[in-house]
Amino acid sequence: MSFTNQPTGRPQTGHDDQKKRRLIQCMAVFFLLGGVQIATQYFAYRFQYQPQLGAHFNQLYPPWSIIEWGSKWYAQYPGIFDTSMNIGMVFSAIGLIVTLVVKMVADNSVRLNSGLHGSARWANVKDIRAARLLPVKPSFFKNRFARQSLKDDYVYVGAWQDKKGTTHYLKHNGAEHVLCYAPTRSGKGVGLVIPTLLSWGQSAVITDLKGELWSVTAGWRKQYAGNKVIRFEPASSTGSACWNPLDEIRMHDGLEVGDVQNLATLIVDPDGKGLNDHWQKTSQSLLVGVILHVLYRSKHEGTVATLPLVDARLSDPERDAAELWMEMATYEHIDGANHPVIGSTARDMMDRPPEEGGSVLSTAKSYLSLYRDPLVAKNVSRSDFAIRDLMHYAQPVSLYIVTHPNDKTRLRPLVRIMANMIVRILADKLEFKDGQPVAHYKHRLLLMLDEFPSLGRLEILQESLAFIAGYGIKAYLICQDINQLKSRETGYGHDEAITSNCHIQNAFPPNRIETAEHLSKLTGQTTIFKEQITTSGKRVGMMHGNVTRTMQETQRALLTPDECLRMAGPKKDDDGLITEPGDMIIYVAGYPAIYGKQPLYFKDDVFSARAAVPAPAFSDKIARAA
Repeated sequence: MSFTNQPTGRPQTGHDDQKKRRLIQCMAVFFLLGGVQIATQYFAYRFQYQPQLGAHFNQLYPPWSIIEWGSKWYAQYPGIFDTSMNIGMVFSAIGLIVTLVVKMVADNSVRLNSGLHGSARWANVKDIRAARLLPVKPSFFKNRFARQSLKDDYVYVGAWQDKKGTTHYLKHNGAEHVLCYAPTRSGKGVGLVIPTLLSWGQSAVITDLKGELWSVTAGWRKQYAGNKVIRFEPASSTGSACWNPLDEIRMHDGLEVGDVQNLATLIVDPDGKGLNDHWQKTSQSLLVGVILHVLYRSKHEGTVATLPLVDARLSDPERDAAELWMEMATYEHIDGANHPVIGSTARDMMDRPPEEGGSVLSTAKSYLSLYRDPLVAKNVSRSDFAIRDLMHYAQPVSLYIVTHPNDKTRLRPLVRIMANMIVRILADKLEFKDGQPVAHYKHRLLLMLDEFPSLGRLEILQESLAFIAGYGIKAYLICQDINQLKSRETGYGHDEAITSNCHIQNAFPPNRIETAEHLSKLTGQTTIFKEQITTSGKRVGMMHGNVTRTMQETQRALLTPDECLRMAGPKKDDDGLITEPGDMIIYVAGYPAIYGKQPLYFKDDVFSARAAVPAPAFSDKIARAA
């Protein structure tokens, strides 16, 4: 299917009439000046100021020269002057008659309003440049492996072909967020994710389902972009960095209670559906008290508090749970006194009937079962990096969160905890100077979250998209379709705010009609002109008696849902590997939609060279101060 012949509306309803008026005015001026010019040149010809008429013009006089010459020599050569002026007047008169005829025809012609029913159109090069997707410089690669400056840190949102067939990358380096709709195996990795990670030189957090992104991009990011590259693979026996969520709890100024409450909520709500029943709410309250108790006790004993240790305290086979409640109620947590929150939690458990208390305890322990896996327990036993290092370390930091498909579901609670803490810790304060926000970070942060709805409903992510751009955080969110995003069970519901806070939305050919309808509405309505011809006369006659042509404006979607579903997808070989790019659409708020092409990193020599840099065998580590 081709969109080159799609009708394009214009926002100015009288644009065509203005062009006709300007044309008629230009014709009138042309014929008036032309008459004077012809009179001047004829007079010059008669006096041999230039070669004979019909030869080449090596002398062209200004049109007003005939007036100057008449003031000097009219008395001597009145006949030649009159002849010259008559010739000029005849030319102007004929031209003005032609102009009048054109004006009458234009006034009597059908006047079509190209924006009557809608003015949607496909973006041209001026629109794309205005949307800041085409940089002023033709190529932003100054050196294949050179460290880039801040202004050269782009994310890739697609590609676009001009009228000559030349493909241009569409890149964005603003603070606004990007949302992509890309079904499985549509080419989003080779077209958007990998090119972005092979050009963005600042810090990044990447959800890497299969470890592919680490293999292709970590080498260049470490060796040539100057990044610390950290691979966090919780279920791996070797090669993974360690991260302990309890190390991020701020144990001062009373902040520990709020931090632990947020953490406990994430633990007992692994799907983001909210605390909907009594057992979730009571187990969350229990975990708050136990985690705080483990933190203070480990602090006093000089040991490390971890989530596996919390589970061990709750599941200790050598002592009864009542002993733990008594310890929590009598332990001297702060300056020889019992912590009020921990003491209250212990009293609540002691006051519950044995049956209810046992149910609350078993519910809390069920949410900690993940940390009984020895591999996961090992990888959360200490911290080889801190969340603040992502934006405040001396070098940019790239954090790859690797969860293989068979471990994806069970590791989701831990990944949700990390994502929540990244947003909450890095967007905690904003400083101002002279009424303007001041960047208190060393590096911008890109959140490259592939299939982010699979993490469940992260309320803090939805709410924070409206303001985290001011903290130097840019989100690049990828989902399969609009249903995955708006799902009431696993997504953000029909009243979601994700799309509202994403300045750029791009889409590969969709598989679901709901996504196609959404994209069609984003593209808009346009006005097309329908011609109707009516004939009269005998059916068997040689000629029709009368032929009537009628032009009518009507409305249609610039991109209908079925056209969206039939967009050209990428071509693949027998092994399912992409060989040729397909089509895609890019939407930028406030600008016409862009009908583009999918970029492919392996078709680009620069990207291919960067992807060939081998990934490091081991994850980097950032030493933490005591």
